[in-house]
Amino acid sequence: MLIAREKRKQNIVEYLLYMYQVEDTIRACRFDISLIEQRIINQFKVTEKVKNEVRSWYADLIVMMHQEGIKEKGHLSELITTVDDLNGLHKKILEDKKNKQYIEHYIQALPNIQAFDEKLNKTSRNEIDTCLTGLYALLLLRLQKKEISDETLEAMQTFSDLLALLADWYKRIETL
Repeated sequence: MLIAREKRKQNIVEYLLYMYQVEDTIRACRFDISLIEQRIINQFKVTEKVKNEVRSWYADLIVMMHQEGIKEKGHLSELITTVDDLNGLHKKILEDKKNKQYIEHYIQALPNIQAFDEKLNKTSRNEIDTCLTGLYALLLLRLQKKEISDETLEAMQTFSDLLALLADWYKRIETL
């Protein structure tokens, strides 16, 4: 909750990737709030009041994940809506030909987006979902200390560069 709140304010892409990790952590802890408390919440050096707030946040996420039927895979509807909003902004930015830097990054990323979407059997909701899925997969590979090819790293860098620009746009609009 503490980290999520800060990431949500600072960088929407980092927030989404963090929340994907939170969802997977909840699944790894078998939706057991006691296990989450032991492995995660108790690691925070905060007051008991804050720990209780964090515990409540995790408990609420557990309930939402059950209600939304995403116990094994998938993302919370709030996160899906945010990705769809980002994709809408992405399309809007592309429509304005004055946004040359963004368009250049998009052109660099597009072949990688299409290739990764093929690997996903076109299960992504949109191009931004594809980029986020790719970056999250990269994060998981790094956490597992798996070898990652230079080609994959280069492709994921194009996703990262594009999403960094998109996150900046989003933050500017959010602060208006």
